[in-house]
Amino acid sequence: MGLNETPSANRIHISFFGKRNAGKSSVLNAVTNQDMAVVSDVKGTTTDPVYKSMELLPLGPVVMIDTPGIDDEGELGELRIKKAQQVLNKTDVAVLVIDAVEGKSEEEEKLILLFKKKNIPYILAFNKVDLKKERESSDANSICISAKTRENIEELKEKIGNLVRAENFKLKIVGDILSPLEFAVLVVPIDTAAPKGRLILPQQQTIRDVLEAGAVSVVVKESEFKKTLENLGRKPKIVITDSQVFERVNAETPEDIYLTSFSILMARYKGVLKTAVNGARAVDLLQDGDIVLISEGCTHHRQCEDIGTVKLPRWIKNRTKKNIDFKFTSGTEFPDDLSSFKLVVHCGGCMINDREMKYRQKCSEDMKVPFTNYGILIAYMQGILERSIAMFPDIDSYM
Repeated sequence: MGLNETPSANRIHISFFGKRNAGKSSVLNAVTNQDMAVVSDVKGTTTDPVYKSMELLPLGPVVMIDTPGIDDEGELGELRIKKAQQVLNKTDVAVLVIDAVEGKSEEEEKLILLFKKKNIPYILAFNKVDLKKERESSDANSICISAKTRENIEELKEKIGNLVRAENFKLKIVGDILSPLEFAVLVVPIDTAAPKGRLILPQQQTIRDVLEAGAVSVVVKESEFKKTLENLGRKPKIVITDSQVFERVNAETPEDIYLTSFSILMARYKGVLKTAVNGARAVDLLQDGDIVLISEGCTHHRQCEDIGTVKLPRWIKNRTKKNIDFKFTSGTEFPDDLSSFKLVVHCGGCMINDREMKYRQKCSEDMKVPFTNYGILIAYMQGILERSIAMFPDIDSYM
């Protein structure tokens, strides 16, 4: 991925829901001005969620999602409905397409309740109004449209845009901590687990945020870090390190320089820092036979010293001296039932959006299972957690 491309996790996710043959795929195609979704008179044409990253003017970078019908039938239909409902966990703005001729159904009413329960901004788009003389009353949450004649499609885009703009406030990753021309040193190990020829996404995003703050980023490997500090000519404001070399970088960073990790910055950026800080302490309560879930938001080829499946379990066992069992998930495979786990340790979540990360954190909270992330747990086990969050303006709310 190039540095000029907006990652999917940073794009607003706009999802289209509806019953089979309500015309949601046609509406989606009309909104995007392209044949993104397959359209057919046969019920159930959309069998799996379809994702499309695109620039939608005037909104900017978005992910558009077409979902299976919420009234699908049979055993396969139930699985498709479940997939459609899972999309809710990453949806920033929902568009519920309703057949204007048939009117709202029980399934659609239930889905509206789900939108409200999950605090998802939504629009009711009454489609096929070209076939109906009487119109549904229009309010802030609804609009009458026709995908066939394109009636009110531009107005629907404007409604979506208004909800997107209301949702699109983002914390800075590190830019609010830096002033123009201040230095940030980024420590990036290049080992067998590092991707060939590129930096991983949190490193890319952090560099971009430093640049937007008008500050200066200096990127080094851990083997050159100490000499870099000595030869830099001025003291950096902050050192940001990969969690795997946290202990070494901590020992080599003077106490009057802020120190944190990419993973901790991502926890703050995704809105789960407070929960993750409190959850890290649960590692000291683990007992023999307890199960720890280690979850990653993406899928990738695992190396022999993979941090999630190898290093973290080893460090947790060394810390607790207990016989701990581990379960590993990646990508969309986050369990619905977390009741069997005593701790959830999540990656930084750079490949999933804020709403999906907060959903996973909320699932843990609802089942009273402590939730933390890689970098925060590593900092806690190495005794440097307080130092690694000391630079945040709202630090008191985390301790």
